[in-house]
Amino acid sequence: MSKFTGTGVALITPFNEDNDVDITALEGVVNHCIEGGIDYLVVLGTTAESATLSSEEKEVVKQTVIRANAGKLPLVLGVGGNNTAGVINELQASGLSGFDAVLSVSPYYNKPTQEGIYQHFKAVAQASPLPVILYNVPGRTASNMLPDTVLRLAGLDNIIGIKEAAGDIVQAMRLIKDKPEDFLVISGDDMLTLPMVLAGGAGVISVIGQGVPEQFSRMVRLGLEGAAREAYDIHYNLMDMVDMAFEQGNPAGIKAVFKALGLCRDTVRLPLVKADNDLQARIVAFVEQNVRLV
Repeated sequence: MSKFTGTGVALITPFNEDNDVDITALEGVVNHCIEGGIDYLVVLGTTAESATLSSEEKEVVKQTVIRANAGKLPLVLGVGGNNTAGVINELQASGLSGFDAVLSVSPYYNKPTQEGIYQHFKAVAQASPLPVILYNVPGRTASNMLPDTVLRLAGLDNIIGIKEAAGDIVQAMRLIKDKPEDFLVISGDDMLTLPMVLAGGAGVISVIGQGVPEQFSRMVRLGLEGAAREAYDIHYNLMDMVDMAFEQGNPAGIKAVFKALGLCRDTVRLPLVKADNDLQARIVAFVEQNVRLV
């Protein structure tokens, strides 16, 4: 599954002044990622504000990305939830044509045991017509998918990797150390991307990477090649940008980056709110000094 090695990005959903999906801006974001050297695109993940999109809007987003991408990059679709039967129904009812894999988050709010997490993903993998990438993000789900559970799941057919976003480099290294050879350990934390890649990870599904695709994808490529010193030069240059992107929540920060780039508005849907004026000013200053403007 080398198509998911390197830099993937979790696409935002731009909104226009009426708070509707901005199709033109979304096309522009996709093109920005393609031209910047991104390796694959993730559609309708958390960063896309999928929790606030209607089923009709989700279909608009999917078709817009498919059309704008025009087969250039592999596509991953976010399909997850805390109702196992509901996730299975969505997988079976969704139009998955044009997608290469699904990204499925660990069940949130319910706080299942490790056995419950295992059984959930076993059922999802059996039902999915596409390969499944697990997503562990305890900060959002309130439960950590432990390495032993992930390694059990890695032995099942149709589960090809994990987006690991526990923010714990030691946990990530345990996965990398003990995983099957063809199982992908993908960073879900922009700040830990390079250390994970240098430890043997497969790359990243990034937020900030879609805003600064040239720099971020080059950093990951250098890391995969073992060019640590050169890769860390880029990492340290981007650290302040990563901090700012998450300072007031995701995707408020990355949308402020796109506003500074002139690619879309910074509108987010409630209960999220846009970045405040101070943060926006700092993001604009960074972009003007460090990023090629559109």
